[in-house]
Amino acid sequence: MRLSTGIALLVSLVCAAAQAQQATGSSGAANPLETLPLCAQNCLRAAIVQSMCAPGNQTCLCTDVPLQSNIEACVTISCTIKEALFTKNLTATNCHAPVRDKSEMYNTISITFGSLSGFFVLVRLAFKLFVLKTDIGMDDWAVLATVMAGIPSSVINTHGVVPNGLGKDVWTLRDDQITNFGKFFYILEILYFFQVSLVKLSLLFFYMRIFPGRETRRLLWATVVFNCLFGMSFSLVAAFQCSPTPFYWEKWDGLHQGTCFDINAMGWSNAAISISLDIWMLAIPLWQLRSLKLHWKKKIGVAAMFSVGTFVTIVSILRLRSLVHFAESRNPTWDQFDVANWSTIEINTGIICACMPSIRLLLVRLFPKVLGGSTNGKSQYYASNAEYNRTNSKSRTKNATQSQSRGDGDIMYSQSYTVEYQKDNDEASLVRMNDLSPKGAISSKSSRFSNGF
Repeated sequence: MRLSTGIALLVSLVCAAAQAQQATGSSGAANPLETLPLCAQNCLRAAIVQSMCAPGNQTCLCTDVPLQSNIEACVTISCTIKEALFTKNLTATNCHAPVRDKSEMYNTISITFGSLSGFFVLVRLAFKLFVLKTDIGMDDWAVLATVMAGIPSSVINTHGVVPNGLGKDVWTLRDDQITNFGKFFYILEILYFFQVSLVKLSLLFFYMRIFPGRETRRLLWATVVFNCLFGMSFSLVAAFQCSPTPFYWEKWDGLHQGTCFDINAMGWSNAAISISLDIWMLAIPLWQLRSLKLHWKKKIGVAAMFSVGTFVTIVSILRLRSLVHFAESRNPTWDQFDVANWSTIEINTGIICACMPSIRLLLVRLFPKVLGGSTNGKSQYYASNAEYNRTNSKSRTKNATQSQSRGDGDIMYSQSYTVEYQKDNDEASLVRMNDLSPKGAISSKSSRFSNGF
């Protein structure tokens, strides 16, 4: 967080000079110019000589753009960061500059989205454990781990970065607040990289239950490995990006020694890889649907279910835009508001999207006539995927035989088939496994011909 005076210093410095000219000794009024650091006083005196405004015209002096530019260049070179911030804070008050504060908005967004994501996960787990009475899968554990990792983030948002200035101008803060803001933001950065990987892991494990094919599972496992390496790598890089580590939150004052990685490059590369991985994870199920023997209407419905995650990708892109000036900010507590805000929305939206299949299954149970297929919550279909049949022990099967005879001595045609009744006890039931057989696959139906006399 490299701080400097920036453009925000310009208006206020001139106003202090105007009030200093108006102050009289007999009134006992203090001269604001004398309370400014010596470097700022020298810059102000040199610049005001070139101004076209009268010394007593405060409005003109506060809005003189050329004068502001001259003072900015001088103060940036001549003053330390602490001197510049002190000058800005003093003179902004004298110029009646508006006080900007978006901290409450961020706090509201953090609490709202954090509560919603936690609620969705609780409903998902409670529905499975107490209504469907099914086991908790790897995808459930992954999304639960994401929520658990998100609890510290929510606490830090409310009791860490917000009280220490997020959403406010940095020159309105005390020195200890700026340092504490850096500490908490450092922790949030590491947690963010970890949580992004966990959300993707939950979706990948969900895909494994939907697509049991060997080749698809190999592809998904390769993606799982890449995602884990992706999350661990960026978490470690974020943890050790500065040497020594405290330099991350101490470097703002320009008085400490240390080195840091290019924070902007790290943020951009993480966002780019994350978005690319989102697109890849969306392409896997959609590519499988392309060659499956589904009616086109059902294909659209299943594709829409998988495409819910694209909203997370859109949020990631919006967050990427906020990283443009991430490392070069001169007013970090204000400029990094968008980064923190979109990161919070991205993680919690990802958790909610990962829970959508379970929520839809719950809604099918609650409103079967509107969203379900049958009133008893069961669906009947022909078994055509042996691997899926082995993994669903709660299904019931029965054999039936259809026969047709034209008379004595004629050829009798008999057809044996298996009817399976599968209860909607899993998100996988939203996509019937018999429908996930490639077009042209051999059916499980068997036929036999016999001569009858």
